[in-house]
Amino acid sequence: MDITLLEGFGYKGEILKKIPKLPSKELVIVQGGDDTINRLALSSRYVDVLLDPHLGQRKDFMHQRNSGLNHVLCTLAKEHTVAVGFSFSSILHSLQRAKDLGRIIQNIHLCRKYKISMVIGSFAKDAWELRNEKDLQAFFKVLGMTGKEVQMGFVQKRLEYKRRFVQKGVMLAE
Repeated sequence: MDITLLEGFGYKGEILKKIPKLPSKELVIVQGGDDTINRLALSSRYVDVLLDPHLGQRKDFMHQRNSGLNHVLCTLAKEHTVAVGFSFSSILHSLQRAKDLGRIIQNIHLCRKYKISMVIGSFAKDAWELRNEKDLQAFFKVLGMTGKEVQMGFVQKRLEYKRRFVQKGVMLAE
């Protein structure tokens, strides 16, 4: 399997122990939501994608949404080349869909401002949640992504990059 998804469901200690300490050839995706998980996932060099940092119970500010990302976390993500991911499945199952969509829109603006790669996907748990690639791209264009940002090439590029490493510090020359 080329993708490792780490989900905590509120158990922070278990997720933080599972984040790899050495580079692996798999794509490491951490399910975000809690502020400490978001910070530790974005500060790790071995995490590739932080998925849904907007999830979790948090109170919004007076003039903006508390979306799980801020300027400090965005600079950490840029420094450690961690992408921010958005799943369509979390939007489908959201109980407060309007707030979550507002938080996603704010995260899209922050990612664009700090030039962070964005990943979109269905991340479906069953067959009823599956959506076509063009439908996902159209939906996230409505939320504010540009045509170049909705392209789904980040995962393939990142996997090809990680496969070139033989061990820590040694890379295959092409």
